[in-house]
Amino acid sequence: MIISFIFFLSIFICIGVLSTLANKHTNQDYFLASQGVKPWLVALSAVATNNSGFMFIGMIGCTYTQGLSSIWLMVGLIGGDFIASFFIHKKLRVKAQNERVLSFAGVISKWGNFNYTKLRAYLGTVTIVFLGTYAAGQLNAGSKALHVLFGWDYKLGAIIGAIILLLYCFSGGIRASIWTDAAQSFVMIFAMGLLCIVSIIKIGGVSELIFKLQNISDDYTCLFTQNLHIGSVTGPFLFILGWILAGIGVIGQPQIMVRFMAMDRPDNMFKVRVYYYSLFTLFSILTIMVGAMARILLPDIDHFDAELALPKLADALLPEVLIGLVLAGLFAATMSTADSQVLSCSAAVTSDFTGKKKPSYLITKLSTVFVTFIALMIALYGSKSVFSLMLVSWSALGASFAPLLIIYAFNGRPSERLSIAIASLGTLGVVIWKLLGWENYFYEIAPGMILGFCVFFCSKLFVKKERVIN
Repeated sequence: MIISFIFFLSIFICIGVLSTLANKHTNQDYFLASQGVKPWLVALSAVATNNSGFMFIGMIGCTYTQGLSSIWLMVGLIGGDFIASFFIHKKLRVKAQNERVLSFAGVISKWGNFNYTKLRAYLGTVTIVFLGTYAAGQLNAGSKALHVLFGWDYKLGAIIGAIILLLYCFSGGIRASIWTDAAQSFVMIFAMGLLCIVSIIKIGGVSELIFKLQNISDDYTCLFTQNLHIGSVTGPFLFILGWILAGIGVIGQPQIMVRFMAMDRPDNMFKVRVYYYSLFTLFSILTIMVGAMARILLPDIDHFDAELALPKLADALLPEVLIGLVLAGLFAATMSTADSQVLSCSAAVTSDFTGKKKPSYLITKLSTVFVTFIALMIALYGSKSVFSLMLVSWSALGASFAPLLIIYAFNGRPSERLSIAIASLGTLGVVIWKLLGWENYFYEIAPGMILGFCVFFCSKLFVKKERVIN
């Protein structure tokens, strides 16, 4: 198993390292692959980045414990993401080219033909804090998988992941991440599909699967479990709305949106959309199926970490060579996602605080080392829950960036001070909601985004009233 894992992981690493052959050794190539990425690669990479540790570890674990109500996470995420793609992605690609900026915060700060330097610095800070934490969650996800199958210490897995992350970054920057993402997507679709087929055979067929799922608990197969209800109608409505807003919040995730910024031509957005959402849906369905079947085949819920369901199920059902393949794909996927997040943080460090001064290529790479070190420290000494680490970071990023992007896309032109207020209060709303423990009723990104929009509309109302009085 270990030999298989090392062999397949080495292949993924080699793919990333080979990207150095196309490396132009410029900051623009390092962060955006010279904006020459083909539509199918953009789609595969965006899916892999969106669905690595969160889906393979967190989403499967959620289904294992909560049941089929986790399907609403899929519906909300894909639905909200799909809606936002019609009015953000193509415009983002055009703005990135026209303004010649390399960071996500840089595009937003120059969206309306202005140059909000203070806003850019604030959004750069948000990127570093929360995306660095998100990267730590990816390192944590990979180390968990190594721990369960090989018994390796959590710290060792995270350190190995950080080394691989730096190999990707130093070889080809974002291009290395995109190339390895594509390879991992094919491997993980194959592995997850195979695992589903083998699990169904082991259980005794589809009818037996349905029967056993219904007997796990009274509400395991219910689409709306008791913990989702505030009232007979409002509970499910708020829960689904929260996850739809989470899907829209994808436009606030720098590590995903940078893929669309790197797309070769804005007019290829339709092709990207077809590839991306088809694969996104397939990935999500497979993770829910694996989580549900793991609950049947690995029923010792009281002594079992649900976030380890995928590697545990693979260990129980597959031959050792394929276990190594699954684990190598999972581990490499979390690392290439983490390197995308680290690269976005590096872009923030080198672009969002330096004004007009452009850093050298060497300084850019050194900033990557620094950010990787910080992410590793968080992974080693921070929270061990992948799902909670990623959800909080996801929410904070989405609530900070998404409202501003939507307002700008619909020709809203708030002042710099108001833009900072929208972003900061969105982040604050997420933090307060999380501290109050209300995320089971309404996913915390939702109140953060709503608060950001309220700030904007209240300011418009106030300005109109002021003009009437004058």
